[in-house]
Amino acid sequence: MNFYSRKLIYIFIIFFALFVNTLCANSSVQKGCATKDNNEEFILFIVDFSNSMTEKLHGTKKINMVLDTMQELLPKIPLSKRVGLRVYGHKGGYAVPGLACKASSLIVPMIKGSAPQIQSALFSLKPTGWTPITYSLKQAVNSDFAGVPGKKRIILLTDGGENCDESPCDYVMELTKTRQDIFIDVIAFNIYDREANNQLKCTALVTSGKFYSANTAAELMNSLQKSLNVQKEVQGVIITH
Repeated sequence: MNFYSRKLIYIFIIFFALFVNTLCANSSVQKGCATKDNNEEFILFIVDFSNSMTEKLHGTKKINMVLDTMQELLPKIPLSKRVGLRVYGHKGGYAVPGLACKASSLIVPMIKGSAPQIQSALFSLKPTGWTPITYSLKQAVNSDFAGVPGKKRIILLTDGGENCDESPCDYVMELTKTRQDIFIDVIAFNIYDREANNQLKCTALVTSGKFYSANTAAELMNSLQKSLNVQKEVQGVIITH
């Protein structure tokens, strides 16, 4: 390859790089684009308020275990993180399936310093309805994350699988064909149904998220801390091996 050929290749590479940078600058989310916004992660909790959360686990209602855990966890989230809250199953009941399967609401938008708002909102709701997981994910992707740049993480906390005749696994398999900027961590809280666990595990792993199984308050806290990358407060002697 002579000097002029190499020079033409270098010029092409430079112009291509400038083209990509311009394309990225004019688009909120582009696969492969590296912008300053991509360093910031937006986090959305999706919390289950279906009727089954009123059941007791180790003598305590599951919803109370979740609320107590969130109350302890939320103050540990750095104020610089943009965190929001969506819930499902908080209205509709079982009498009206059509309404129950769309009972999903964004309660707190993804903003900095949102912990007090999220905590207040959680304690104002009552479990009553169904488990529209797929519908909630669709709402999060198409509405809550609309125009949001960079990485987006959903932390789905549920005590059951989808019961609205949809498949979260099928949905995310289609989603990841066009979107690689959304990661879903799933915390399966006291779920022993194999099909439900398989669906939820697929939902996490297909999106390069993490799957956690929790059956106690301590495991629930540990799962949330790992998902948020929040360090535990440890007292005592640290032993290394």
